[in-house]
Amino acid sequence: MPIILINGPLQSAVCDYGVGHQLPLGLLMIGGPLLDAGHELSLIDAARHHLSDAAILAAVRESEAQIVMMAHVGSTSAHPCCTRLLAAIKAEMPEVFTVYGGVYPTYHYKTVLAEHPEVDVIVRGEGEATVLDLVATLASQKASDRFDLSSVAGIAWRDRGEVRMTASRPPIQQLDAFRIGWELITDWDAYQAFGLGRAAVVQFSRGCPHTCTYCGQWMFWKRWRHRGVKAFVDEMEWLYREHDVRFFWLADENPTTIKGTWAAVLAEIGARALPIGMCASIRAQDIVRDADILPLYQQAGFLYVLMGVETVSDATLDKIRKGSTVDDAYQAVRLLRAHGILSIVDYMFGIEEESVQSIVRALRGLLHYDGDFVNALFLTPHAWTPLGRALQDAPRVEEDRWRWDYRQQVVDVPGLSPTQLFLGVKIVETLYHLHPRRLWRILTVSDPRLRRLLRFSLRHTTAVFGYELYDFFRHRRRYLQQAHQKQPRSAQLASR
Repeated sequence: MPIILINGPLQSAVCDYGVGHQLPLGLLMIGGPLLDAGHELSLIDAARHHLSDAAILAAVRESEAQIVMMAHVGSTSAHPCCTRLLAAIKAEMPEVFTVYGGVYPTYHYKTVLAEHPEVDVIVRGEGEATVLDLVATLASQKASDRFDLSSVAGIAWRDRGEVRMTASRPPIQQLDAFRIGWELITDWDAYQAFGLGRAAVVQFSRGCPHTCTYCGQWMFWKRWRHRGVKAFVDEMEWLYREHDVRFFWLADENPTTIKGTWAAVLAEIGARALPIGMCASIRAQDIVRDADILPLYQQAGFLYVLMGVETVSDATLDKIRKGSTVDDAYQAVRLLRAHGILSIVDYMFGIEEESVQSIVRALRGLLHYDGDFVNALFLTPHAWTPLGRALQDAPRVEEDRWRWDYRQQVVDVPGLSPTQLFLGVKIVETLYHLHPRRLWRILTVSDPRLRRLLRFSLRHTTAVFGYELYDFFRHRRRYLQQAHQKQPRSAQLASR
């Protein structure tokens, strides 16, 4: 059965001007099993190639696909463009069966199916086994006037106008049972990172044992599981040798969950002596825990570690159930630097009561952490997270989901106007990245590779910074100010 996979046409300044575009691993993960089942498959990465709706429609029409499967890793912010495109496909090719997957449609399946007739089926949760079952069921019933999908676990669909949901599919226990459809990538040069050459996204584990209130990934993946160590590293080596991949992003939520298993992964990668670089999101307390095996990080090729420090207050860390301390972040940055690994610290504005004083406190705390780069984010109240549910009635300055990308203010801040908060965040970023200590480090670091990475990252951080200034003052400031002014002061304060 001819099937086309589409990575939604979401445009992102961080991808275009910053770290680069990442290949759509989730679609490749469902693509491998479908290819092995004998289906005719193709991939359109509309985000990477900046494709217009008209160009995507032409490609779908030319492919003569019977099924279109749509997703994007930025599931919430991509939702508007994904449904817009699915509506255009249905309008021109009503016979095409549309399947929509990802975190946002998984949690909002009732609303999506009720409001978007262009969506035929939503895949809830992991997709590999579900899409195989779904496509086989569709193929067996293709002569029917109405599909009966009640036997397919892990989906939601419309049955005679009524939204129905089947039983949830159990988490995949043997992740290596489903291969990744790497052959769907036809232009590897389109995916590069940090000036190091071709890049790939890989995943060793799924899930997270922690329950941070602002995050929903631990609920989406249900429980922590991992691939076989050798099979995972074999795949990395194959990507390097067959496709000249020089940089690897780890898509894991928490790859370091079990220290012994993680150490085995690092040792196996290091033993291959591959000339590669790596980046992963790792908790600060796990870096501190791993102080004795950080040489294995070096040998495996780690160049960057992204740490979600989120705040500079232990009380706030406790409130959001982070399970770490300010001192963990402080120690982690220094341990990484001692081993030649760059640190990127995430800080989330809006978790605390924001004011001029809180912004000054954030800058001081971040300078105390002294990571190589800061990634300034805004609290985004996804409805499926505990924090999102707690803020469901809080006043918002942004309702457009495509702005819910952590780079834009969503929740109103009573003490500051949107312009004041935006400028405060940008001042923090400027004073942080142009701090004399940081500039001196870039100029004097002895390792030429690290010096090149520091300069590359600063240039591209500056490019994203400039675009966000332009976007705010060109398009958003007046709209956000109006939204802020509409909120009654009493309602703003009560929401907190």
